[in-house]
Amino acid sequence: MGQPLLIPTIKTRAEAERDLRRGSPMHAAPGEGAPGPGRRPEWLKVRVQQGENYIELSRLMRERGLHTVCEEAACPNIYECWEAREATFLLCGDLCTRRCGFCDIKTAKPAPLDAAEPAKIAEAVSLMGLEFAVITGVARDDLPDGGSNHWASTVAAVRAARPECGIEVLIPDFKGRKEHPRASLERVINARPDVLAHNLETVQRLHPAIRPGFGYEASLQLLRWAKELRADQVTKSNLIVGMGEREEEVYESMRDLREAGGDVLTIGQYLQPSVSW
Repeated sequence: MGQPLLIPTIKTRAEAERDLRRGSPMHAAPGEGAPGPGRRPEWLKVRVQQGENYIELSRLMRERGLHTVCEEAACPNIYECWEAREATFLLCGDLCTRRCGFCDIKTAKPAPLDAAEPAKIAEAVSLMGLEFAVITGVARDDLPDGGSNHWASTVAAVRAARPECGIEVLIPDFKGRKEHPRASLERVINARPDVLAHNLETVQRLHPAIRPGFGYEASLQLLRWAKELRADQVTKSNLIVGMGEREEEVYESMRDLREAGGDVLTIGQYLQPSVSW
């Protein structure tokens, strides 16, 4: 892998607004083409297009009993991504032990881990011919290690099945029943994923309401540990905007991530998975 990407310098508001006006087809001045209450603007509407690749990936996931965040989180981009043979695998089952306010993944007592899941994901990555695989997973607070052994096994299986494939893991905070989160994190890092991601998701003020099962500072600490454990580990995080945060709070979170050693930051606009959110 090349040189790690760096979080860019924070832009001023004037610079951000200038760039938005120049380059974004989504930008409109207040009142221009604004949709009515509860309605999405035209550029957000997705056509259901079940092409050959989409159908093939659907069959592949069903036959091997695999889960994807594309399906479980009701992502509207699933048709476009799957047709491009891109999917994000969901590890450790499809039931989460936590409940985040923005997420559509079901919360319930999970089933025992599928010991064959790492091999199944590795096979799917190979069959899909992926050059880069993204693997995320549910929180498993019911497990002593938070599921970290399962994560490490999956990275190793994908690496063995398709050595040329880059691997990104989007991990929970591994607050298992017994093992310290740092020990669980070290196990995953020792499997040597190309990118280790842990999402902050929202600003500090909103964290208790939106991510009650997680901690703002605990998430930053996880990213610090990652750099302490492996200095050249590329780390990544994400912020979701559109959930009530203030602009200055977003900048503050960006600085916090930078100080925690973050290499890559993505920022996405929140879209409700259903009218219940």
